[in-house]
Amino acid sequence: MALAFHPLHMSVDHQPPCPGCSTYLIEPYIRCMVCGPPYLNICLHCFSKGWENSKHQSSHNYDIITNEFSVLDPTWTAKDEMKLLDAIGDCGIGNWQDIANQVPGRSRQECEQHYSKIYIENVKPPFPDFPEEMKGGQSKAIPCRWSEDPVRPIRDSQKAIDMAGYQPARGDFNTEYDNYAECDLRDIYFHNEDDKLLTELKFAAVDIHQSRKKERQRRKKIIRDFGLINLPKQNLQERTHTETVRNLINKLKSFARLHTPLAQDKLLEGLIYELDLKTEIDRLQEYRSNGIKNMIGARLYDRLKIKRAKREKRHHLDDVLATSQDPIACKQWLLRQALVDAGHTELLPILPSGGRKSAPPLDLTGFAGYERLNEKERELCATVRIIPEAYFEYKRIFQTECERVGHLKLKQARNLIKIDVNKIRKLFDFLVKEGLVNTS
Repeated sequence: MALAFHPLHMSVDHQPPCPGCSTYLIEPYIRCMVCGPPYLNICLHCFSKGWENSKHQSSHNYDIITNEFSVLDPTWTAKDEMKLLDAIGDCGIGNWQDIANQVPGRSRQECEQHYSKIYIENVKPPFPDFPEEMKGGQSKAIPCRWSEDPVRPIRDSQKAIDMAGYQPARGDFNTEYDNYAECDLRDIYFHNEDDKLLTELKFAAVDIHQSRKKERQRRKKIIRDFGLINLPKQNLQERTHTETVRNLINKLKSFARLHTPLAQDKLLEGLIYELDLKTEIDRLQEYRSNGIKNMIGARLYDRLKIKRAKREKRHHLDDVLATSQDPIACKQWLLRQALVDAGHTELLPILPSGGRKSAPPLDLTGFAGYERLNEKERELCATVRIIPEAYFEYKRIFQTECERVGHLKLKQARNLIKIDVNKIRKLFDFLVKEGLVNTS
């Protein structure tokens, strides 16, 4: 009778119950090495009593199935590793408190530190090393971590939209780069392949998929390391830097993939310092060209320059340009400016123009319901600036009230809908003229 301890990397829920007592199997339990397949698993209670049936005999060789041994960390058993990975798959990376609740005897700090140490920061991956002929030239994925805690906006908020669907708790995006790369592998299976060429083609497809995943991870690593998804950091740059510096930062973002975050920051600091030096040199050259040789005169020059700029900014010709659509107001402003240039202190008052300019007709092409309008209705809606759907609704309200009362007056029409009175009058007159509404 042989005895061995054998690790089983499978949840207990996937195992059939004990055939002797019909109870769920709890590790450790016994597996008969003679009966099967499928394997015959017996609980310790039935095994201690020597349970047998028509096929199984108590003298058969057996293994003790258990996951209570360390694999990757001396303080973590294989069972704990399985529960940790299952919890991360259920809750997502980052929700360490919920993950710790599913791993008995482990705190959130222990779960986070163990996962980072074994599965993220470990130089040698904690997985079996396949033979070279099975690798097919596959490349390892690039581990990525956040350099700082990202913001966690409310779902469907503007900030969530600005973050491009990033899910902080899961550490991933809703839509990945090259999002449908996995579709090319969904129908590929490796099972007793006899055709060597077909096998090599499958390995080539897997290798191409790995390179696409590597590019996806590389892009996410750049975004995370440089904090490009962190809105408070981006807003701080918007507030603290001038427009020239912001344009420089945006132009240099494409070079981030060639540098580390520290090297990129040093490059930006050097270029910003160069811009500051050039600005200061231009300012000193301006002082020298105006005959200023000391800082007292420079400060006086700056104050006078600001006052002159404010005085030139407020010019009557600006008002002319702003009101050039009204010819009467344009003439009045030009006359007022001529008096100012001549040195007059008493200026003519600006009189209001005869009336405001009417708005241009509304282009109804493309609005819903445009095809249902006839030529007269289209002309009315364009002149009054009412969209077709609103016109049909106002028309229905007027006709319904006219049928209920027997007639409809303009005063009653104004009480039915709350829009501009001039629009109501034009709409009411049109319906009366077309015989759609009766006034008596």
